[in-house]
Amino acid sequence: MSLKRKDLLDIASLTKEEILLILEAAEPFKEVSGREIKKVPALRGKTVVNLFFEPSTRTRTSFELAAKRLSADVINFSPLTSSVVKGETLLDTARNIESMQADIIILRHSSAGAAEVLARAVRASVINAGDGWHEHPTQALLDAFTIKEKKGRIEGLRVVIVGDLAHSRVARSNIYALTKLGAEVSVVGPPTMIPPYLDRLGVKVWYDFDAALPGQDVIIMLRLQLERQGRCLFPTLREYARLYGLTMERVRRTGTDTLIMHPGPMNRGVEIAPDVADSGAAVILEQVANGVAVRMGLMYLLAQSSG
Repeated sequence: MSLKRKDLLDIASLTKEEILLILEAAEPFKEVSGREIKKVPALRGKTVVNLFFEPSTRTRTSFELAAKRLSADVINFSPLTSSVVKGETLLDTARNIESMQADIIILRHSSAGAAEVLARAVRASVINAGDGWHEHPTQALLDAFTIKEKKGRIEGLRVVIVGDLAHSRVARSNIYALTKLGAEVSVVGPPTMIPPYLDRLGVKVWYDFDAALPGQDVIIMLRLQLERQGRCLFPTLREYARLYGLTMERVRRTGTDTLIMHPGPMNRGVEIAPDVADSGAAVILEQVANGVAVRMGLMYLLAQSSG
């Protein structure tokens, strides 16, 4: 199996077949995580660098764990303790890292397109772990893996993505992935948080959360990204929670055996009620676990592609 590409920069450029290949590759690696000894030699002798220019706990730890379970050597790079604070550019930093024989660079950056710029400049494989408001491809892949695992399929399912669509790279990647895999995707949020181009991506746009719920098989709640908004896009958090927060009453409105998902971290009591987050319908912790398997599968495929 091979992706026949050096990097994973987005979901938009992937074909349906490539997405399914990554999901298929993740399946045996999930079994590895259930073993007593959670390690295979698939990337022995390879070096993986976590290059995170934005704060992250789940994604950085997930990539680190995935690389270590593949037996790779892992370097966690922190800009705050590096020459970046002295004015070194992203490309100079990456080239210095690559000169140490890095094979895979995991990049998270606040600027959209940073991963593509980096991928063109280095020989190492680059994986986009989130670039600005652009995309977060591995989150969409692990979400698709979780839906397929729980529902047995993605094609034909009705999925609604709720919340801060304007600032969410997770939402964009999920829209690309799920529509390519045949799901019927809707989005819900305040008019101030829904960019005008979303309907051109093949999704239905709603502003009334309650009206959008009947028949939905999967609800993906998004974190309110207050740090990215720069200005107030709704009156108060209480008002937002009343109109767009997921409560148990709203879950029952779907009339189906609905999956509840969230990329984390959650604002409990704002975008999702605590009893919903802790309910049997929520698969939030399983998303985290599946993230390790999906990232193991992806790094394995990229290593195979690069020989």
